Order: sequence, then C-alpha cells, then structure tokens
Amino acid sequence: MDSLALRLRRGIGAFVAVALIAAALVVVPQPASAAVTAPPGFSVVKVATVASPTAIANLVDGRMLISSRRGQVYLFENGALRAAPVLDLSARVCSDSERGVIGLAGDTDPTTGAVFVFYTAKGTDAACPTNAAGGPAPAGAPTGRISRFSMRADGTVDPASETILLDGILSPAGYHNGGDLFVGSDGYLYATTGDGGCDYRGGVGDPGGSGCGGANDAARDLNILNGKILRITRAGGIRPDNPYLGANTQPCTAAPAPAGRTCQEIFATGLRNPFRFAFDPGAATTSFRINDVGQDAWEEIDQGLKGADYGWNQREGLCALTGSEADCGGPQAAGLTGPIHAYGHSTGCTSITGAAYVPRGLWPAAYDGAYLFADYVCGRIRSLSATGAVSDLVTGLGASSAVAMTFGGSEASRGLYFTTYAGGGAVYRLTYTGSVNRAPVAVLAATPTSGSSPLAVRLTAAGSSDPDGDALTYRWTFGDGTPTKVTSTPSTSHTFPRGSWTASLKVVDAKGTYSAPATVRITSGNHAPTPIILQPAERATFVAGQTYTLSGRATDVENGELPGSSLSWTIVRRHAGHTHPLLGPVTGASVSFVAPGPEDLAAAGDSDLLVSLTASDAKGLTSTTTRVFTPQRVEVTFATSPSGRLVTINGTPYTAPVTLSAWAGSALQVAVPAQSDADGALYEFISWSDGGAAAHTITTPLAATTYTATLTRKGRLPTAPASVTAAQSGAGSATLRWSPPSSPGDSPITGYRVSRDGVDSSGAGPWSYVLSADRRDFTFTKLVAGQAYTLSVQAVSSVGTGPAGSAVVSIAP
Repeated sequence: MDSLALRLRRGIGAFVAVALIAAALVVVPQPASAAVTAPPGFSVVKVATVASPTAIANLVDGRMLISSRRGQVYLFENGALRAAPVLDLSARVCSDSERGVIGLAGDTDPTTGAVFVFYTAKGTDAACPTNAAGGPAPAGAPTGRISRFSMRADGTVDPASETILLDGILSPAGYHNGGDLFVGSDGYLYATTGDGGCDYRGGVGDPGGSGCGGANDAARDLNILNGKILRITRAGGIRPDNPYLGANTQPCTAAPAPAGRTCQEIFATGLRNPFRFAFDPGAATTSFRINDVGQDAWEEIDQGLKGADYGWNQREGLCALTGSEADCGGPQAAGLTGPIHAYGHSTGCTSITGAAYVPRGLWPAAYDGAYLFADYVCGRIRSLSATGAVSDLVTGLGASSAVAMTFGGSEASRGLYFTTYAGGGAVYRLTYTGSVNRAPVAVLAATPTSGSSPLAVRLTAAGSSDPDGDALTYRWTFGDGTPTKVTSTPSTSHTFPRGSWTASLKVVDAKGTYSAPATVRITSGNHAPTPIILQPAERATFVAGQTYTLSGRATDVENGELPGSSLSWTIVRRHAGHTHPLLGPVTGASVSFVAPGPEDLAAAGDSDLLVSLTASDAKGLTSTTTRVFTPQRVEVTFATSPSGRLVTINGTPYTAPVTLSAWAGSALQVAVPAQSDADGALYEFISWSDGGAAAHTITTPLAATTYTATLTRKGRLPTAPASVTAAQSGAGSATLRWSPPSSPGDSPITGYRVSRDGVDSSGAGPWSYVLSADRRDFTFTKLVAGQAYTLSVQAVSSVGTGPAGSAVVSIAP
C-alpha cells in the first residue's frame, strides 16, 4: 500500500503475500472458502493459482493474460490456465517490495497481436536499490517501463519483440508504483503511475527534496511521469490533444525532463498511488475512473478528466491533507478536482485496489453499468451505482485480496475475474447463476501430509458448507486405488501406502448437487525437510537502514543436510492484518538485505517483518518455517519553546509537545511551519536543538530523544488598510486610495506595499512596490485598455506585511 496497502494503502499501494508457490498451476474451478459471501444468485469460484498475481488483461479473442509480480505472464484460455508462462521477464525485472510486472493490456486491434506490459526494469545496479529510508534516489535504481510485445500464433509472447514505449518512471522507494494499463476506445494507451513513495530528490534536508508519505510532493512535479495518468499512442507517441503541449514541454520517453519543463505524456496529475483504474465499456467515448490509494484517512475514486489535478499531496479524499478523517482542514486550493466517491479508514477498509465496470446485460438490471471497486485490507468488493449508492457485492475475502479485477472469459465462463495475494496467490471468478440451487463448498485439510510408510492420515472437511443451508454428505477419494468412502460426518482417517497421492473431497447437498473437488497432496514414505532459521535469532530486533544477513539450514530424514540451493527466503512487512512483499523468493543458505523503515509513521507501532525459510527435498517436498523480526522502536518527542507551537512530522501537523513511536534508523522529515497564535501574533523559527534547519531530516536515534524547536514571538501584524478604492485617472492609468488600518499591530507601520495583477502595455506581469508610511494613494500606469485589474495595498511593519485591501478597476479606451 509508506508501502502499498499500499500499506499498499501507504503501500496499495501496494502488496502482499508470503510467496510459497513457485509457479502458477492449472486448477479445477473450486468454490471460494466458506467465509466468502455474495448476493443470492451469485457464485464465487477459484479458477487458478498464480504466485502474487498483479494484473489481468483481456485479449480480443476472449482469452486473458494474468501476470505474476515476479516476472511471468500466463494465458487463461478455455476456462483454465496454461501451465507454463507465455512470457517470462524475471531476468529483466526487479520484483522486490511492490515492484515487478505490475500492469498488462491487450491491443484492441485483432491484427496486431500486441501485448503491453508495465514492469519495473532493472537499472545499472542489479541489486535493485531503494531510498526507503528517505534519501535521494540511489544510483542505478530500477525504473518503471512500459513496453509493447508481440504474441505468436501459439499464444506465447516473443520476449525479443520488446519495443520500449516509455522508460524512466521513477521507483525510488520500491512502492507507490501504480502500474495499470488499458487501451481506450479512442485507440490510445493509458497508464497510471504512483508518486514513488519517497521524493526522488530525497528528504527535506536535500536540495529540492520533500520527503516520504504525505510530505512527498513528486506528484506535483510536471517534469516527471510519477503520480500521473499518462496517455500515449500504441507506438509510444504523443496524442496531439494531450493537455500539456507547446512551449516548455517535451516527450519524456526515456527519462524525466529538466526542472521547469513539462512531460507531454501527462493526461492528469496529482495522484498518490492510482493502483488500478477501469474503463466504462458502455460509454460513447473513452470514460474511466481511478482508484487512488490514500495515506492515513481516505480512499478515493476519481473521474478520469483531461488536465485534471486531483490534489495529492495537498488533499486526500474529501479533505485537505490533515491525516485525520474527522478533521477536514481549512479551505483547499483552487483548481483541484475532487473525488466522485471517497470512504474513510474508520470503515476498516484502508486500501482501494481492483476496479471494473459491470457490462450492461450480463447481470441483473440493477447492476448495469455499476462501478465495482475492491479494498485490499478489508477483503471486500463493493458496487457504486449510477445514483451514488454503495453496497457490498463480495465480502469475506480476507486481507491481501482483490488486487486486480476485470470482466472477461468466454460465454461459458463469462464473469468478474479478480486476483488475490492471500494464500500465495489465486484467481477467482464471480458469476451470476440465478435462482437455481447453488453448489456446496468443499474444504479439505489433512494431518500429517508426509512421513514414514504406511502413513496414517486424518482428513477433515471442517469449513465445508452449502450456500443454501442444505445438509451435506462427504465423499472421500484417496487416490491410491482404494474405494471412495462416503460419510455423513466431516472427517475420516486413511492409511496411505508408499508413494505420493492426491486425496480428494466432494461434498453433496440434499438436492444431489456436487461441489467441485478440494484436494490435498499426501506423501507416504518421504518426510518433509526441516528448515531452521539461524539468523535473525529469536526475539532479535533490527535498525532501519542497516544490512542484515539471514542464515539457515535444513535437514531431511532421507537426504540428510540439504544444500543451500534447496533453501529459499522471503520477507514480508506486516501491518494491520495485511502484508507487503519486501524480499524474495531468494535462494541460498544466507541472504543479505537492508532493513526498511515502516510504511509510514502511523504504522510504526504495529508493524514488523516476517522472515520465511522454505526447504525443498530431492523429491520436491517442501516445508516452511517463519520468524518475526521486530524493529527497534524508539519514543521520539518533539517540543517547542515556547510550548504549544506547531511542528510537522512527515508532513502531518502536531501541536508540541508530542511523543511518537518510530523505528530506529528510519528517516523523519521535521519542519516548523509559518504560524501565529490566537491573538494573531506571528512566530519566527530560530533553531532546532539538533542544529538543523527549520525543515530537515532526522535519522531516528537508537534511544529515546527529545528535539526542541525554538521560536520567537514577532508580534501582531497590522490589519488591512481601510477605505480602499480604485478609479481610472487617465489614459492607461488608475489611482488606488486608502486609509490607515484600524490597528498597526504590535509595531509602527513603516510603509505600504502596493501591487497589481495582470500584464501592462509593456508586457510586464504582476508588480509590487513599497511606499513610505505617509502615503495614502498611488497611481498605476501603462494599464491596457479593456482589461480589468485588481489593485491592492498592504501595511508593512517590522513584524511583517499584513493582509491586503483590494479594489478592481476596468480600464476604458
């Protein structure tokens, strides 16, 4: 989700899953677990297993492509997944954190065979470095890349056919990559990009840098492609009516533009992590909505509009960026486009992900044209109707769910397909079946699943259910040639001879309808290996930014000590019931990694790392052990002198003193904003106790520490001048008049600043000038006939410049 759930949420973006499945597998469609619920007449079934499935794309012939974050792309055809990937980019891809193959699109022209892929391409440093601690983007860091490939007649995709359309999309922190792709009905390729998590220029102490999380303003920089909606031709060119063309613009095909210039690929801006979007298939013109993953308070859905600025990092959801759902802040800047729908984190749903429009005529009329959106954390798919009504469609998916969605499949298997990271990764299909009797759900577990021969195993169907509430009968098939066993109770036992067997369960409801089979693999005569994690040690803690080495070993009853090539490591970052991938799978007895910071400051108190070591024996039998690696948490206090003044930490304002929990070694962006007290008196920053500037980056120390900002009270400003008028006083001139303000504040008035907007006859733009304190009027010259000007005056004192009094004058010929 500051990682996607993001969080993808803070990550969403970004993502999940302890990846224990080494490759995608073809599976028989299986009903989802009993906890998953859908409205009457709807059915949810599992149709495929794919490790960390990130995206689904429709092809014009009804087949679908499904990507694994690790670099593989699979083909779903005739209701099943082809076992081998049709494209493998793993050698070109950085798949750490939320990076990897993150977006897919098929060409709408059936003659081209083109497939578009959004992936994180390795840079000059094959180690895929990040700046997750808040520093500038490291040298050799990977970047986001959008490429076009050609599909062969046999359904495979030629890796040598790659044509790079866009490159240099920054991925400084590894998360907030966005990454969705779609070819609109207008024939142009659209893409979403995230803000990179942390500013590519570094923290607030770095030149031009703004920090991470809510402090990251990269989405507002028009010279980069991050935090944007992009629109290009399918050959990578610029559409002639894109909103940013003309002077000081350029294509950003391979890299960002220089500061002060604008990338012509930009369609809209001001997005945090627009993880997924969806296009309305029933619209007369290209129409789409964007799911933008929020920070601390709101998730939002935006209408795709040319030239729109959705406001990140100045706003989140319906409010200014306050970090609070309850506090919407003050007035928001003009010119920002608000969401069409937003929901707060108090709902328990905190990371908006998958998106899809319901095709008209596929489901009951109440769903025609509805917009479906999913939440990765609370495991729901919801429906937003044309009237704005929101209702649950699918619930109970659990955390790390509904990553991507699309309507697809052939007529016999037409429905909503969605991916989930939960359980290693899977693809599900939601279909409308009407009022017919619904099939029951089979759930099968076995203990043990390996051991000496003969192997006595207890099998249980606990969790099996019928959506219509019917009583169930259980049919057990053991795969070893023995007869099927039928019971009325949800458990049985069986002794398996030497070999590897697939046990199967079907449940039957009272009307005679069978479930799809649930299966489990039983190995008799071979013991699963025993992996042992040596480092990190039990209850060990880590410091963000430091390098740690994971080490382990594994023994096996049949094979003895296993080599390092039989060991595989993964690390996920856990927070609030969901996870984000951090490392792996990586092979070896020892693996080094750099410890990250938390997703954001709000997550520091309840996040940790889960290290998993998987061992595989000579026959492919695996076993996994895990260990929690806990961050060293430190209480950091921020105070002010005098007390009660404002500070911002990672972009969130706090009234000092405030004590926050942080991870040792992680970066904190601290700042003292301009501020005044209840009497209107200004305060001026003097110093921080650590010697830093008003805005700078702190590396969280190893022990509890207090940082104090010292300010001085400058006093109250003068009020606005009174009786302000403006009138034309000659050809091309106008005179501004005023009276002294009602209060000079806490210091005598030393002068008046007069100013105007607009452009004068010499081409000069807005202009201001400071007059002496005894002046009560000023004449502006070189004004253009037919133009209206706002003329303003402000009182100036040693405290500062007060508010303006203004008047508008129209210049006659």
